[in-house]
Amino acid sequence: MARPRLIGVLALLIVLSVLAGIFSYEPLWNKVSGFRPWALGLDLSGGTVLTYAIDLSNVSAPDRASVVEGLRDVIERRVNLFGVQEPRVYLARAGGEDRLVVELAGAKDVGAAAREIGATPFLEFRELKETEPARPDDVGPSGAGNGTTTAAFVATPLNGRYVKAAQVGFAAAGVRTPQINLQFNDEGAALFERLTEANIGRPLGIFLDGELLEAPTVQGKIPGGTAVITGSYTLEEARAFVERFNAGALPAPISLIHQETISPDFGADSLAKAVFAGALGTLAVVLFMLVYYRGFGVFAAVALLMYVALTLAVFKLVPVTMTLAGIAGFILSIGMAVDANILVFERTKEELRRGLARVDAIEEGFKRAWTSIRDSNISTMITAAVLYTFTSSFVQGFALALFIGVVVSMFSAITVTRTLMRTFVRD
Repeated sequence: MARPRLIGVLALLIVLSVLAGIFSYEPLWNKVSGFRPWALGLDLSGGTVLTYAIDLSNVSAPDRASVVEGLRDVIERRVNLFGVQEPRVYLARAGGEDRLVVELAGAKDVGAAAREIGATPFLEFRELKETEPARPDDVGPSGAGNGTTTAAFVATPLNGRYVKAAQVGFAAAGVRTPQINLQFNDEGAALFERLTEANIGRPLGIFLDGELLEAPTVQGKIPGGTAVITGSYTLEEARAFVERFNAGALPAPISLIHQETISPDFGADSLAKAVFAGALGTLAVVLFMLVYYRGFGVFAAVALLMYVALTLAVFKLVPVTMTLAGIAGFILSIGMAVDANILVFERTKEELRRGLARVDAIEEGFKRAWTSIRDSNISTMITAAVLYTFTSSFVQGFALALFIGVVVSMFSAITVTRTLMRTFVRD
């Protein structure tokens, strides 16, 4: 590549890195309205951990795994409405029972969020079943056997898990009492059709959080997956129900059993220590490269600083929720970025010992080191992808930060370092 073109490429890389560093430097933008802030996790910004118990008593054993996963997805969608920084919703087990854990980092009104999550309605349809007739020795006041039967609503497989959409409607023009129109998904539509077919001429109970809303009599089989809930509630109440249904009706009831709050001061202290550790680690790597590789080390140090700026900018743009684990993944990727330079420098030194000119030795060093750099980085990226796919919570943050860091480090080692050496090294 011609020298003027090399200088132009290098200048572009430097400008890009400087802009990335400015973009990543949070104190510079704290007073700028609407500017994207860093997304910080619970351990760095403070927040609250809410733990919910899941009631699976009315869910058959084969369906429990899918119900629990569906519940996690529903709660995650609802929590996203509270404006917290990348909330984490995951499942855990304690004492053989399922738990739902919600981490709200930087939530402004944790109490309101907890109440809203707990208020998410559990919608279910129940059918009327009669009990066995009373025994002959059960006698009434007259001394004769009562011979009566009792009836009660019992649960069916159809519940809010199958709700696709909801909206407020009215039975007819001019009617002021609102109704809630429900649309089931394909699986729910099939369940609803079978349920109405089996209960023609009988009441079908519509329950919300265990309370009977309505018990309309089924006039016939209802295909198409639509249902109507009518009652004496106000328009505001109907709208509130619809909002909750559309955000996700729960496939199983939950109850808050534990709440733990992490102080923002503790998070700020953790963040300060993490930033200090990252800066110290980077400085130690730079000093090692300068002492051991001298002139080549200068190129590695400059490329490393540019790598740090570019990677942090990518983290902020994505955005990646930064946690202590994520910062650890980033610091690990710094070591891998330098590792690529070490491979190049060692191969270059071998070529110099063989008698090649400096420029030719550099080109041959990059060529021979590339396969090792490629294979080692791809192996790390595969490991990070597996960790991200099959884990949760902070491990995912570590894996994502490591993956992005390794990708940028390959660019830094091959493009930035190579451009610097081509520009400044002469025979």
